[in-house]
Amino acid sequence: MGAPSGVPDGEVPASQRGERLLDLIRVQARLRAPDGCPWDIEQDHSTLARHLLEETHELLDAIDRGDDPAIRDELGDLLLQVTFHAQIAADDGRFDIDDVADGLVRKLIHRHPHVFGDVEVADAGEVLVNWEKLKAEESGARQPVGEDIPVTLPALARAAKVQRRAAGWGFAWPTADHALAKLREEVDELADALEDPAHAEQELGDVLLAVVAVARRLNLDAESALRRATAKLADRVERTLALAEERGLDLGQLSPDAMLALYEEAKAAGGV
Repeated sequence: MGAPSGVPDGEVPASQRGERLLDLIRVQARLRAPDGCPWDIEQDHSTLARHLLEETHELLDAIDRGDDPAIRDELGDLLLQVTFHAQIAADDGRFDIDDVADGLVRKLIHRHPHVFGDVEVADAGEVLVNWEKLKAEESGARQPVGEDIPVTLPALARAAKVQRRAAGWGFAWPTADHALAKLREEVDELADALEDPAHAEQELGDVLLAVVAVARRLNLDAESALRRATAKLADRVERTLALAEERGLDLGQLSPDAMLALYEEAKAAGGV
């Protein structure tokens, strides 16, 4: 099978022209060979699943810290998982890493007609809308909006993916202002439902969906934003506790205003 139409000509734009990727495939095959590593030989897709999840979270942590050396290393660990799974399949005669890459290249070319074809797009948001429409064309039928989006994804991440797919069929706020107006409306409805826990939970869900919609219109990722905000909150609380301990304060005896003032002081001292 030849390279799909549209693959750019010329040298591979990498420092060593992709040669180290080929070395990685060779090393992975050697580890899985009959006289290779006993641990590698024993693994299958299921036993590797937890490692894939762990490596993904370690990469996300490195990205949040802006740590380039760690990002590079964690990308390597994640790439190892890809080649490992592909080698397991190759050993069984099902598919190999070239099949994986070939399918991905064809998908990328088909879903970027604004780069490899003559389609024009206005912005990144329109690219994502077209992506979902092209994905539906590939399957020959429209997918149910929630189909094949894992329910095990973090809730905000799954909401964003469902909303992106829905946007491919026109279900999206046209501007960030429209999305913000809907968020304010949902917050008001939550405020009116506080006396009824079941109703409040439903309205809280609507608020969170509206937050994700705002993030989508701003080209932000709600999951990443919340993860970073949570880390920031943990740091600020630690600073507040340290400040209270340093001054011999009993937090349980402080008024809400005094507690807030101490928190704001710790926040300012932390510079974040």
